[in-house]
Parts: sequence; structure tokens; C-alpha cells
Amino acid sequence: MHAFVFDRRDAFPAGYGNFIIKHSPAYIKSRPPTSSPLTPWPSTDTLVDALAQISRLRWPSFTSPILFPTTTLPVSLAALAPLISPAHPLIPRLSCAALHPSDPSCLRTYISHWLLTLPRAARFFLLLYSALLLPRLRAVLARPAPYLAALLLRAARSSVFLTGAVGTAWASVCLFQRLLPRSALPTGRWFLGGFLGGMWAVVLRGSAEGRAQALYSARASADSLWKVGRKRGWWKGVRGGDVLLFAASLAVVGAVYERERAAVEGGMVRRGLRVMRGENWAEEREVLEEKKEV
Repeated sequence: MHAFVFDRRDAFPAGYGNFIIKHSPAYIKSRPPTSSPLTPWPSTDTLVDALAQISRLRWPSFTSPILFPTTTLPVSLAALAPLISPAHPLIPRLSCAALHPSDPSCLRTYISHWLLTLPRAARFFLLLYSALLLPRLRAVLARPAPYLAALLLRAARSSVFLTGAVGTAWASVCLFQRLLPRSALPTGRWFLGGFLGGMWAVVLRGSAEGRAQALYSARASADSLWKVGRKRGWWKGVRGGDVLLFAASLAVVGAVYERERAAVEGGMVRRGLRVMRGENWAEEREVLEEKKEV
């Protein structure tokens, strides 16, 4: 979340960021349908950049222009004026006015996020997991009940994870302003918010989709950390570093395979490792037996 807010253009996967924005309708406000296309409206990038600037300004309070017309925003946040100017007068904080301008209640906004996002996420995962069943269509038609139950369970767990993780990360902005002084971790709060959102992974614990989510998030986080470090001068790029990384990764996989072959997922991956090690190609039956024992 810290890289998403402060280094989105340089060190964050664009697809991942777009996915977060798409599933944040309660917090990322689009142009109202009644608004004229000629009227300025802050884009998503403008809003996220403004949240980063609000963090740097140590989370200022909000003074409603409706009650005090002479109130002006800081110059660095002037692009938010069309969104914040008509915000509810009871909103106490500038970040709340940016994330949920029409509702002064942070809790009600969080509940609205669940009501808006959960059905959308459920449709997405139902379509995704249904498409993954197409290669096994014959088996599904022969025994539809267990496959349908597994499909609904996977879609439900993934939907709850996505909705909870994204919503909690955004809601933490409001939560930390209630719990922490303005000067306490002004920018570091985004790390804590991402940590709280990531706790929703408990609903995917022990599942294949949970493993896939964890692996993708770990790769994306490591890549973001490396890019942020290069951008800020924490370290420099190493010539041939991609080759060194591949060699180190292969060494780790080989060590895991040496210790417990069943821990390496994917039959073709294990066969490839056996070929590289000069072993017999057909040892999958032994690995399957080891998995049954585990």
C-alpha cells in the first residue's frame, strides 16, 4: 500500500493497482452522472497523489467550504477542490473528505464498501473459477454436485478476501487518525494499513487460491521494494542481477526438492528438476505416495 500511494508510477504493478481501484467504489469516487463533462474532476491518479500529499502534510483537519466559503485548500491539493468543496460539513478530516465526501461516517462507508464490492467480486471469481473448470467439463457433468460446491466455496472465500483486504486497507486511513496523533507515522501508516488488509488472507489459509495469492503478492512486493530502493538510492542495480536471481531461485528450489520432493508443486516442474539432476523421468507415482503420507 505504501508503494501504491507514493511510488505507484515507478514501483507498483499497473494491473494490480487498477484492480484495487476497480474494487474500491466506496472510496474512489468517480465523476457524478449529473456533472457536466466540461467540469474539472480529479482523476484516480490525482486522488491517490493527493492522499500521499495529505500524508506528508501530517493529516490536516477539514474545514467545510460550505460553512466557511473563504476556506482554501493548500496549493498542492487544489486539484481536489471539485471533490472536496461539496463535502459533508460534519467531516472532520481532510482525508475523509477525499475518500468519502458525501458521508461523514467512516464506519458506514466501510459497510457500504462491503455492500458494493462483495457482489462484484463474487461475480468475477465465479466466472474465473468456472472458466478454469472447462478442461474438466466431462468430469463436472458426470458429478456436478461436488464441483459446484467447491466452485461456490472458492468464489466465496476469494470474494471475502478481496473485499476485506481492499476495504480494510482504505478504512485504516480513518482508523489511524482516530487512534494516533497527527505526527505519529504520517507516511508509515500505509504500511500498517496494508498489514491489516493482508490479515484477511486467513480466509484463504490452506487453499490453492490462497497459495497463488500469497506467491503473487510476495513477488509483487519484492519487485516493488527493489524498485523503490533503486529510486531512493538505497541500493544500486547489479549488472547481470537477473541471472544471479534466477540462479539463486533455482538453487532454493533444488534444495527444497532435495529435502522433500512433494513440496515442489507441479508435475512438470518436478520432472524438469529430475532431468536437470540426471534422474529418472517417471517418478511421479512416488511423489504422489509421499503426498498421501503427508
